[in-house]
Amino acid sequence: MQTIIHKALAPLSEVAEAEEILRSCVHCGLCSATCPTYQLLGDELDSPRGRIYLIKILLEKNQFSRRSLQHLDRCLTCRACETVCPSGVEYGKLLDIGRNLAERRVNRFIGGRIFRWLLTRVVPFPGRFKLLLIPAQIFKPLLPAVLARRIPGRSTPPGHKKVPEEFPQQSLEPQPKEHYQRSMLLLTGCVQSAATPNTNRALERLLDAFGIRAVYAADAACCGALDYHLSQHQTARKHMRRLIDQCWPLVGDGVEAIISTASGCGVQVKEYGDLFKDDPDYAVKATKISALTRDVSEVLIREIQAGPAKPQSIRVAYHPPCSLQHGQKVTGVVETLLERAGISLLPVKETHLCCGSAGTYSILQPKLAGELLDRKVSNLEVDQPEAIVTGNIGCQLHIATKTDLPVLHWVELLERIYLD
Repeated sequence: MQTIIHKALAPLSEVAEAEEILRSCVHCGLCSATCPTYQLLGDELDSPRGRIYLIKILLEKNQFSRRSLQHLDRCLTCRACETVCPSGVEYGKLLDIGRNLAERRVNRFIGGRIFRWLLTRVVPFPGRFKLLLIPAQIFKPLLPAVLARRIPGRSTPPGHKKVPEEFPQQSLEPQPKEHYQRSMLLLTGCVQSAATPNTNRALERLLDAFGIRAVYAADAACCGALDYHLSQHQTARKHMRRLIDQCWPLVGDGVEAIISTASGCGVQVKEYGDLFKDDPDYAVKATKISALTRDVSEVLIREIQAGPAKPQSIRVAYHPPCSLQHGQKVTGVVETLLERAGISLLPVKETHLCCGSAGTYSILQPKLAGELLDRKVSNLEVDQPEAIVTGNIGCQLHIATKTDLPVLHWVELLERIYLD
């Protein structure tokens, strides 16, 4: 796709990158078939091809409208279009560049600006988020059902005991130093550390069983994904640099891998090397951090070679997060782990489609997110599973608002099967 860049934008390095991505698009339209918003709305401008065209106009005219920005806002950034694109168009990267440029040229309504500002000042900070979460959980029984469903709670599959609320840092009995031959750094996550802390506790126990010591960075920072996708790139980079600085000493101590149990965080950290490639102070560190980062499934698939001798009775529906299958390009691994554990894994239709969570999307675009959630839960519940599992905190909390089934991270399920 030929683009004539506006002279005022030509000097910007991000614009040169956007132009290169635009030129790789052949406008074939195959992406539309996998785009959730295009399937719901049927509007070409709410498809990847249409949004690419809008970004092209932005780069050529150096101006944008609120109406055009609405079409960019409606994108989930699920990146399903990247999975099917025959030309390898880096749509997610192009969208982030386009949104960032558009944000500076469109004056949003004040209510929207304030709401987005509040999200960036609360969600990436576990302490602040927990201050709001705890009283919400206390008064949850008194709240309207629609609101109460959005407040995280703990779920336990039938036949499995709950993990204790307060688990020690090292989940098993203290082990002698020689027990641990290896160590891995666990990212705590922002929302996950406050809303579902049992996820990492379960992983600690699994790693311990393999002689792997789980370590954490002191006062671990946000990965920066939320701010970055809300076009707050400078703030996002501050979060990213802080996380890199906190992880770096542990990388120097020889951690074997950096593990994320939230695939949305994992895909962002894996892209640090690209985001900081021109930063003289952080390029090397960011590249190393990205190279070491693994989704938890990529780690456990190497450790768990065989499951229990007898099959488990629990029937499970699995939702693969978009950030894992389309962002990190990790597919089929979780399913293999669940099957090795003897779990009856039920077939689910339209696994390529987003559940509607998509970071802050379910908050900023509740109508579209709700329609996608209805469709997703219908597909997950059709064969009457006893539990739903996924690999991203956003998906987990979002799906739980629509179903009465237990919804949990698949790591918790494996921990209960192997170690209970």
